[in-house]
Amino acid sequence: MGIGMRELVVILLVVLVVFGAKKLRTVGSDLGHAVRGFKKAMSDGEEDVTAPPKQIRTDAADAEFPEVAKAREAAAKTDRPA
Repeated sequence: MGIGMRELVVILLVVLVVFGAKKLRTVGSDLGHAVRGFKKAMSDGEEDVTAPPKQIRTDAADAEFPEVAKAREAAAKTDRPA
């Protein structure tokens, strides 16, 4: 129960009469841009998945809160771990 060539031509003519050639061209162009943008986004997403994870710097000093520093000093004075 497929659509034959004759039915496709009739549908195209009806769409052309309803929308007009200029409007149909604009809609087609917009649809083409949307499809290209979608494909680009999909390929960018695949690159993100296949790319190796970024290395986190381990040579930087750890951030310390003043409370932690005071607790370490207090622990060092009493010779017990913080």
